[in-house]
Amino acid sequence: MEAGKSTLERAFELARSGRYTTLVDLKRAVLAEGYDRKQLEGGALGRQLTTVIRAATAPRQIS
Repeated sequence: MEAGKSTLERAFELARSGRYTTLVDLKRAVLAEGYDRKQLEGGALGRQLTTVIRAATAPRQIS
């Protein structure tokens, strides 16, 4: 756990990393780092994180 970083900040960082493909995996990673997983509950937040995860793991199109 990084000092001064909230659970939400870390969750969005991990979601943008492209290392996680599901919200469940992301929540496990947040918990493993010592953050409070309960702060990641709620439908709207789950949808936001899922959108970020999908964007980070979507295949890149070559132009």
